[in-house]
Amino acid sequence: MTMRYGNGAWLFTRHIATAVLAVTFACSSSSSADDDTAVVDFNADIAPILQAHCLRCHTEGNAKGDLSLATFEGLREAEYVVPGQPDESYLIELVTIAEGEQRPAMPKEGKPLTDEQVARLRKWIADGAEWPEGLVLREKSKADETWWSLQPLADAVPPVIDDAQLDRLREQSPEEIDWDAWTSGAIDRFILAGLAEKGLAPNPPASRSALIRRLSYDLTGLPPSPEDVEAFLNDDRPGAYERLVDRLLESPHYGEQWGRHWLDVVRFGESNGFERNVLINNLWPFRDYVIRSFNEDKPFRQLVLEHLAGDVIGGGDPQVAVGTAFLVCGPYDNVGNQDAAQAAVIRANTIDEMIRATGEAFLGLTIGCARCHDHKFDPILQEDYHSLYATFAGVHHGDRVVATPEQQQERTAKLQPLQQRQQELTVRRDMIQAEINKRADAAAADEEAKWVRPPVSRYGTEETFEPVEARHVRLVVLSRDDAPTARSGFKIDEFEIWTAGNKPRNVALASNGSTAEGASRVARDFAGAYSASLTIDGRFGAQWIAAGPELTITLARPERIARVLFSSDRKQSLDKRHGLTRFVGDYRIEVSLDGKQWTTVASSADRQPPSPAHRRQRLVDRVTTDEERKSLAEVNRELADVNRQIAAIPAPPTWWVGQFRAAEGPFHVFIGGDPQRKGPTVTPASLSVLKDESTGYELPEGTPEAERRRKLAEWIVSPNNPLTPRVLVNRIWHYHFGKGIVDTPSDFGYMGGRPTHPELLDWLARQLIADGWRLKPLHKRIVMSQAYRQASTWRSEAAAIDGDSRMLWRYPPRRLTGEEIRDSMLMLAGKLDRTMGGPGFQLYEYQQDNVATYVPLDDPGPETYRRAVYHQNARAQRVDVLSDFDCPDPAFAAARRAATTTPLQALTMLNHQFPVSIAEGIAERLQREAKDDTSAQIRRGFRIAFAREPDADEMAAAADVVQEHGLRAFCRALLNANELIYLQ
Repeated sequence: MTMRYGNGAWLFTRHIATAVLAVTFACSSSSSADDDTAVVDFNADIAPILQAHCLRCHTEGNAKGDLSLATFEGLREAEYVVPGQPDESYLIELVTIAEGEQRPAMPKEGKPLTDEQVARLRKWIADGAEWPEGLVLREKSKADETWWSLQPLADAVPPVIDDAQLDRLREQSPEEIDWDAWTSGAIDRFILAGLAEKGLAPNPPASRSALIRRLSYDLTGLPPSPEDVEAFLNDDRPGAYERLVDRLLESPHYGEQWGRHWLDVVRFGESNGFERNVLINNLWPFRDYVIRSFNEDKPFRQLVLEHLAGDVIGGGDPQVAVGTAFLVCGPYDNVGNQDAAQAAVIRANTIDEMIRATGEAFLGLTIGCARCHDHKFDPILQEDYHSLYATFAGVHHGDRVVATPEQQQERTAKLQPLQQRQQELTVRRDMIQAEINKRADAAAADEEAKWVRPPVSRYGTEETFEPVEARHVRLVVLSRDDAPTARSGFKIDEFEIWTAGNKPRNVALASNGSTAEGASRVARDFAGAYSASLTIDGRFGAQWIAAGPELTITLARPERIARVLFSSDRKQSLDKRHGLTRFVGDYRIEVSLDGKQWTTVASSADRQPPSPAHRRQRLVDRVTTDEERKSLAEVNRELADVNRQIAAIPAPPTWWVGQFRAAEGPFHVFIGGDPQRKGPTVTPASLSVLKDESTGYELPEGTPEAERRRKLAEWIVSPNNPLTPRVLVNRIWHYHFGKGIVDTPSDFGYMGGRPTHPELLDWLARQLIADGWRLKPLHKRIVMSQAYRQASTWRSEAAAIDGDSRMLWRYPPRRLTGEEIRDSMLMLAGKLDRTMGGPGFQLYEYQQDNVATYVPLDDPGPETYRRAVYHQNARAQRVDVLSDFDCPDPAFAAARRAATTTPLQALTMLNHQFPVSIAEGIAERLQREAKDDTSAQIRRGFRIAFAREPDADEMAAAADVVQEHGLRAFCRALLNANELIYLQ
């Protein structure tokens, strides 16, 4: 058992126990510099000195100068401490001010030790330097195990608002407010209590038109239609607002909106990032799974289990297994490295990314800060980090087949008979070929005796023959030098035809009127620049590449010829790698007077073959009978048909959901985060600060990879883990109000925010658990509250106390996200394609070479008019409207989105091709729906854009714009109004 000392407690690593020190730091010292007889207590007198002044630089995993003061072994081995001899102990020399110096050598930072502290160290060493067995000291973190977010959920009860509080609230209220409604709702009572404490009062309710617009965007990410607005405004029955809430929660667009929020948190991006940044084209099923899960109101507890161990708990169901894409939907470096040390660092970085994503998304803890040393601010040990490292050690980026057992059985039933027939045909073909090969071996000696001439040469191959009258000469290629059965794709730089007689002439030259014909491999790309005429231009170097097996030269007139010469590299300028590729191997030369009847005048039959493979093919061709050729052709024909049928059977789906491999360990703490510097061993386990009898776990070495992930997931959603429900309800609150009860949604540690309403946070967390971890009841509780339904009206006296409305004296206005803005514009123009699911669309041109390039499209077209959540969201790529309005780069998780105001946004909305085309679409819609009535067009425009009627001044101004500049100018003005992109 190893004990770890930190934050005023003994932490028994990997054992579920915590005991308070018998003597705490707060106790007075039992010794002093002036009392040599007093006993020095290590826990009370020595440990606090080392912890406060030394461990920042000299601890396990961060031992500067290779000195760790976390254990006594580090001090004793280098004689920093010599028990019984303080004057011989180097530690005393380091912390004592030398003569003529202003401060001691150590500590280098912070205040030096006092004379009393140095005296305690000397007395401790003189008394024998006793160190409790097995004790490992830890630097104190800013927060300890008593930190607010680590405590069990409080059994909070909505406060009762008494008459005195109500009277004070009424005094602060600007208008008449339904106090009965405020004091009857649980959430509102928490909010009212906070307001009363600050001397604030809430705003009156928002208008119905503002409410339906607010609610529609919050729950679906889309504006309400004018018809929906009118129906809600005219619904005077009790419960109209609640019915609207229920309808929007059941909309399929709810899953798209809240799925988009969750995809931000889990850093979903469809390229791998880093320098290559290659698109991942089969990650979209995870996006669809997230949307579907939110629409089905899947318990969030189940979602966490599926994200971490869907392949384990799903029973082979692809719609569960896809959840593990959470682990691998972040950026990763796929370049690789031949250096083992660098490869280990890359692998460590990959797992680090998973650890950070898991800790922040579910627990709201920055666990990644404990990679190189104990967390400086939160009570997370370096061993905790590496226990999670051991948990994820078998997870690798990549895709795998996901199919149900039924799908696999159905596919096997189709494949089995075809594969059996494939095997039968293959055996039959091989038997025929074996008999041919046997005869070929027997005939080898006789055939080889006929090969008396040298093989073809790329530098020049010459054939002479008896003079013959011809106008057409044809080279028929039977094989290439690199492939004995390939006939097309050969290369020639020049083909010459020489006349007979004492004064031979090359009559093949184009300058003599000859022409060359042959299918060209590159003709489509280069528009004839590399045609067969290259072979008769009299110049060497430029090669013609054939798409077929023949080259035909037609002379200007019949000639008496006796010799041909052809080459691939006459100038001998190519190296072997280029020159010996795809040259003519076997051939025959044919001549004709009329181009119809051909006579063979030469061939390579008596030449030595260019390679052993050609030798074998010649022998086989020589001994194969016509019957065997026929049988082989029949077998190959049927085999090709069977292969086509096999290929036509759809392959099982392959999704980017991660690959899981055995990783048995042992696992170590990486000292300083360096995988080459291995420290103590660790096993998969939960965070030590949250480990108790009911929730903690520690798995033995050798636990299967899948079990490690399952156990982690179960611990995260354990009923006794207070972090997960707190973090989740805070995220939901954040998206409804613009800021969470804790304004750092992914950091509930020391460096994060503090809750404005801690009792409300815990009450909501308990309600979430009571509702079975379902989110729709939580949404309904929040949006049914008076706090959510109040107006966003600014009140200067309230703002002077709470400028950001953290206490919710008004509904905090928010700007729409980039996706909401783009989707809204498409919807206003009547162009939004509501098709759900499937592969995403691209708002860029993807170019892939050694690295990926994403070129934004100015006018991508109607095929991209789906909701922005279906955009194939690659990392490090810019999409004008989305990027201008702060859509985050998925290279990182985005727990909170920025909401900037920049000139570029105004310029984009006014001048970019997309908003301009949208304005034209809105104008066309207004003309269809309001005909040529300008007033009706203006009113309709305000209804579809702002969910309200224009006032008299707006009507007059809009009419002037339409009259002077046309309807499209009015529509562009609508798109550029702040009211369009802000929720009030």
